[in-house]
Amino acid sequence: MDPKIQQIIDELVVAYFMELETVMSYVANSVNLDGVRAEEIKKSLAADVVAELGHAQQLANRIKTIGGRVPGSQVFKAQQSSLQPPADSTDLVAVIKGVIEAEDGACAQYSKIIKLCDGVDYVTQDLCITLLADEEQHRREFRGFLMEYEKP
Repeated sequence: MDPKIQQIIDELVVAYFMELETVMSYVANSVNLDGVRAEEIKKSLAADVVAELGHAQQLANRIKTIGGRVPGSQVFKAQQSSLQPPADSTDLVAVIKGVIEAEDGACAQYSKIIKLCDGVDYVTQDLCITLLADEEQHRREFRGFLMEYEKP
């Protein structure tokens, strides 16, 4: 296999696991948060589970299409410590900041893949541009939540 394609596959696998880890944390936080003010955050996280899972499925399909193998759960290593449910189930700011950090990571990963694909794999590049746009929109939504919660 072309080493450049293998490098793209390796980075797609990183993005795939990032999406799946985000799904796990979003499910946990969408259930664990408490309080009246938590409802909008919980709804947003629950809705985003579907989007993030869809991203993982698209990445898995692309990995297979370009000659890779989609790894199973035993290869997975958790990385997103900031997205872990807080001990205080009313700590909305911790969850919001965790989401923003995860979205920053996803945006950086997709940008990396987009650059790797330039001139090599335009289909993967196009997919990652679309996924980057989705992640940027989600990050923007949570930055808006953070502005509201950090008001004096």
